[in-house]
Parts: sequence; C-alpha cells; structure tokens
Amino acid sequence: MSSSVIGPVDVGVSLRGTVEDAVSAAIVSGELAPGTLVTAPTLAARFGVSATPVREAMLNLQKRGFVDVVRNKGFRVTEVSEQDLWEIVRIRQQLESPPMREIARTLQPEQAAGLRVKAQDIVDAAAAADLSGYLAADLVFHLRLLDLHGNRRLVELVKDLRQQTRMVGLADMIGTAELARSAAEHHSLIDLLEARDGRGAETLMNAHIGHVLGWWSGRAED
Repeated sequence: MSSSVIGPVDVGVSLRGTVEDAVSAAIVSGELAPGTLVTAPTLAARFGVSATPVREAMLNLQKRGFVDVVRNKGFRVTEVSEQDLWEIVRIRQQLESPPMREIARTLQPEQAAGLRVKAQDIVDAAAAADLSGYLAADLVFHLRLLDLHGNRRLVELVKDLRQQTRMVGLADMIGTAELARSAAEHHSLIDLLEARDGRGAETLMNAHIGHVLGWWSGRAED
C-alpha cells in the first residue's frame, strides 16, 4: 500500500527545501508519474504552505531535470525512458560495485558502526512507510559508503546519476516483503565488508542497484 510523501510540513523548517525533497521523492518513487502536470497552488494546498516556496522548489527541480515548465499551466514531470534507466543503472553498477573490494580491505570499526546507524534508518523508514525518509536515508548511506573509497569525483558522479534515476514502482512497494528485503540488504552489505569479503560485497551491491530495473520498476525478480 503506497503512502503519499506530499502532505503538510512542519512550521519552522526550510519550506522550499522540504517541498523540494518531498516532490523529488514523489517523482523518483512514481507517486507523481512521468507526464503528470502539477501547479504550485495545488501543491501548496497539499503541503499547507504558500505558493512561493513551492514555486522556488519546482524551479530548482526544473534545473535538476525532474520537471519542465509548461507556460501558463504549471510543471510537468519529465520522462525517463527505459533505455535511459537501463544506461543509468549499468553505469551505477560499474561505478559503485567494484569499490566494495577496496572498502572491504580498509573498513574501520568506527566507520562500520556509522554505516550501521544509516542502514537502520533505512530499515526503520521502510517499516514506518516513510517513503521520503527511505529515499533520503538510502542516499546518505550509499554516498557515505562510497566516500570511504576516497574519490570525491566518483561520489559526485554517483550522486548525479541517482538524481536521474526513477523507481516508478517504489510507491507501491510500501509494506511489502521486497521493500523490507531491500532495506535489510544494507546491513548485509556491512556484514560482508566487515568480514573482508570484497567479492561478496561487490556482488550484493550489483544486485542491489539492479532492483531499480526490477522491483522498483514494478517487475518481479527471481
């Protein structure tokens, strides 16, 4: 059962940033499907805020490629073709999986402990049906893990690729065994890294990223 990430926001937080994060999560997860037309006033009403921070957030999302401006109508969620998604996933697998071998050789106990906290954030968000929290925690985990490889440009490349990724079936995965399993894989990955099993960690990372073309696209996996 899906849970909307678009709803009233807390007073006192950065409204533009909160709206931008929520709308991007809705787009990435498929809650706002490609081609959907939205307006700042309509979104503002759902968030319970004025239209100004919503417009600012949507213009930022336009710069990031999530939406296009439709003159006198609003914003339309951009399309990501099957070929685009396949290319993004394959590049991510090539960039993110091999470094697991080196990280397995050098991982320190305090680094593993820090990653455990972030992995549990993902598990907790999945259990709470917090889709926005799930995506945010997942991003933090993967970028911090990759940062241990020591290549800042690699981290920035992966961050950019993740922002281009769409997981149009993810909104329908809330409460499923598949979502719980994917969340738990983050702890399994740390287990392998702590055991110095670089090959196993590389294999798991490759399969984990591959969910984008499977579960997160609404397709069954073996």
